[in-house]
Amino acid sequence: MSTTPLAATVGNHFPTMDRELVTALSALPAVDFTDLAGARAVLGAAADTQRAALVELERRWEVAIEEHDSGGEVPFLRFRPKAARGRSPLMLWLHGGGFAVGSAMLEASFCAELAAHTGALVVSPEYRLAPEHPFPAGLEDCYALLHRIWADADAFEVDTSRLGIGGQSAGGGLAVATTMLARDQGEIGVRFLAVESPELDDRLTTASMRAFTATPVWRRSYAELSWRHYLGTASTISPYAAPTRAEDLSGFPPTYLTVAELDPLRDEGLDFAARLLRAGVSVELHAYPGTFHRSSTLLSAAVSRRHRAEFLAAVARGLAQPI
Repeated sequence: MSTTPLAATVGNHFPTMDRELVTALSALPAVDFTDLAGARAVLGAAADTQRAALVELERRWEVAIEEHDSGGEVPFLRFRPKAARGRSPLMLWLHGGGFAVGSAMLEASFCAELAAHTGALVVSPEYRLAPEHPFPAGLEDCYALLHRIWADADAFEVDTSRLGIGGQSAGGGLAVATTMLARDQGEIGVRFLAVESPELDDRLTTASMRAFTATPVWRRSYAELSWRHYLGTASTISPYAAPTRAEDLSGFPPTYLTVAELDPLRDEGLDFAARLLRAGVSVELHAYPGTFHRSSTLLSAAVSRRHRAEFLAAVARGLAQPI
């Protein structure tokens, strides 16, 4: 197999990177987070491609997919297994994108697979993006949709004793923050939290954040911009914005958390998992060797297929039992 110039360059810079991932890198869209308009255009085109494939996703995974955007409510995508009878568990899935790009539609393929493998109703909001809508807008949208489903559980046909929240990257950070808000409000019980490479710490002081300045997909300079967009002009930083700033992590639900070896976000995820454990929370933590941020989408690599299968199985287990 011949090696592309990109693969050769990346492989030389990161010798521990999984060889199959090095080869697969060219399949990722070229997204420059420093050019927000350009990044949104690239990812918007990818989302359009995903939208055109919804019928095929429904057929492949035997799920019904609906877009909801009306009445001033938070827009969302809904994925329901066609075999579902009666009330289902709920998984609120929050897309990634550094708080400033991305969409629920872009992750429709994963959400359909998640619904098929867990039997859950998967709902993914199109939350407002920074910098046009800085914190707390995105979090407010995520919690508002969760509350709407919880309050109207009969109409959504969900079992409120089996509510889960998940997300990846910035969506993982929002999932943690939404779970924290639900805990503090004391109204909605969250049964399970599942996050991949969550973006949690605006201080950018971890060893991995200092080391990984030129990694694929995500790097320190992108993280700096992401937090600048999300926090806006805030003079004080709320733990609901940057959850690692929370002093008390007790009362979180059982948590499944994954990190990638070559990811600036690696160490804040590891640190957060350790803090949850010390707070008495049940945690399952996976650090995948040779991987980088969002490499789990490159399913031509065996490590990515393993990551996907283990994540889906963890969510199915987490939602199997009521609170």
